[in-house]
Amino acid sequence: MEPLKSNELNNNLESKNARLNNGYPLKPSVAFVGASWMTLLIGMTSYCIGLYNSDMAYNEKGYYFTILLFGLFSVISVQKSVRDRLEGIPVTDLYYSISWFSTIASIVLLIIGLWNAQLLLSEKGFFGMSFVLGLFSALAVQKNTRDLKQFESANV
Repeated sequence: MEPLKSNELNNNLESKNARLNNGYPLKPSVAFVGASWMTLLIGMTSYCIGLYNSDMAYNEKGYYFTILLFGLFSVISVQKSVRDRLEGIPVTDLYYSISWFSTIASIVLLIIGLWNAQLLLSEKGFFGMSFVLGLFSALAVQKNTRDLKQFESANV
């Protein structure tokens, strides 16, 4: 028996997926949607509570809060532009590149800020982990929102 070539494998996966959902978009589970929203709220809230309780100057707190907002917006923009391209919706190379650049820039700015901050190592780790939790869950919330919208429009 001859192994499948990559084209044959892709065609088999596509036909299997088409049989599973009959060509309609799948609806994300309630548990996944709820978990995504909860992790987004937990990440953002814990980050903001950490900022509130820290002994930083107000300008430092503003810097870290702005990085959180910048990061959340940029990862949603990346997810949308990547998904648009996969679905054949035109996205300019400039917007696609700016989305990726701003995502990477927000992460780098947080790393530089935490590297130079006069915080305990545990506090730096806390801010880093809650930031990453917020970014990842923002991606999941955006994906779920888009999947639900497609599911609803396909079943109307």
